[in-house]
Amino acid sequence: MNERAFVLSIAGFDPSAGAGILADIKTFEQQETYGLGVCSAITFQHESYFESVNWLDNQQIIHQAKLLFDKYSIDFVKIGLIQSLQDLDEIINTLLDWNPNLKIIWDPILKASAGFDFHSGINAILLEKILKKIYLITPNLPEVKQLIQGDFSDEEKAHKLSRFCHVYLKGGHSENKLCEDILFFDNQTFHFKAERIPNGEKHGSGCVLSSAITANLAKSLPIQQACENAKQYMNQILKSNPNLLAYHFQA
Repeated sequence: MNERAFVLSIAGFDPSAGAGILADIKTFEQQETYGLGVCSAITFQHESYFESVNWLDNQQIIHQAKLLFDKYSIDFVKIGLIQSLQDLDEIINTLLDWNPNLKIIWDPILKASAGFDFHSGINAILLEKILKKIYLITPNLPEVKQLIQGDFSDEEKAHKLSRFCHVYLKGGHSENKLCEDILFFDNQTFHFKAERIPNGEKHGSGCVLSSAITANLAKSLPIQQACENAKQYMNQILKSNPNLLAYHFQA
């Protein structure tokens, strides 16, 4: 039996396990990697209601991660909910000090699916500084609108982000019949399309897709194939039941 790659999620704790660190770990395991987790926040929520969040400070986050980096070989990290861009920058700098070859995938969670806003303003200069240090960012359509201001299309905004790192634009919030995601990689674009699934809305779907991409990258797949596999997995769990909490399973 082949040993599995270690993949780390730094994310919030969602008691319903539909989003955040628990959803990431489920996804890592189903994608045949070993999931490690560092908690960045305790949220008080379930799939249809968000009440509040209790943030862990950077010292606590870094302390959790340090023990894991000392023990395991970690080359891929997915980062989700973080209190601020300033905190994110400090965490990324620390991780890269431990492993300069680390590939970081950032899922920029700016708003909970139940409607709670985490971040109301984006510092463009700090954002650019962060993007230059990571491998891939995976915004959805509302997030790319918030990350890049100005009168540009969503695709143009994603392209602007891709000047600094690779971008996977998640298209699940569109009103089109087809759900189309776009990967911006090395001045190229790759499109991933799927039929929109009736009753397919799922709490934490963005977390799952980003985690699936990260796990497939950790298995040494080319980024285009990693994204294609993740998209296929996402479609499986969207069809898994008519409820907001997805069932994770392998095809």
